[in-house]
Amino acid sequence: MGFVLALLPLAWLVWAAFANQLGANPAEALIRSLGDWTIRFLVLVLAITPLRTVTGWVALARLRRMVGLFVFFYACMHLLAYAWFDMEFSVPGIVDDVIKRPFILVGFLGWLLLLALAATSFNRAIRAMGAKRWQMLHRAVYAIAGLAVLHFFWMRSGKNDFAEVAVYAALFAVLLGWRLWRRLSKPRAV
Repeated sequence: MGFVLALLPLAWLVWAAFANQLGANPAEALIRSLGDWTIRFLVLVLAITPLRTVTGWVALARLRRMVGLFVFFYACMHLLAYAWFDMEFSVPGIVDDVIKRPFILVGFLGWLLLLALAATSFNRAIRAMGAKRWQMLHRAVYAIAGLAVLHFFWMRSGKNDFAEVAVYAALFAVLLGWRLWRRLSKPRAV
């Protein structure tokens, strides 16, 4: 059920594209919408642990990996839409754009980190790396959250429209602050 729900945004975007419902610039709407869904799923994956802890609903932990993989999926769709509609799959053009435009560089760095997390999200990778190293790598999700907000901020700075950026920054601050508070409030073994 969760898998189907996570695919609904993509299904709606595909339908909207074919039904000519994406506005005057459908390519831009598609790229931006896929980016929006990436950051929404990132908020959701970071919210799972606090929700599980507060509610005691242990079953939420089983959703974390799937939601995390959907973060990567929507990030890939966002990158694919950019490469296709903005750059027409021109690798030299994409490389030049990544170098010239800081918000694209930051987004690409976030995608590379997501790639590392997705590639190691399977049980075999956890066993091969060892739980401690695997957990250290997967803490990169916090850096990814920062890169996502920075990518979004720089992208919106051209239009001087930061309201939505502030919402996501606040959500990430609360979710990461909760983790920091929990870590600092744990009694230390002497």
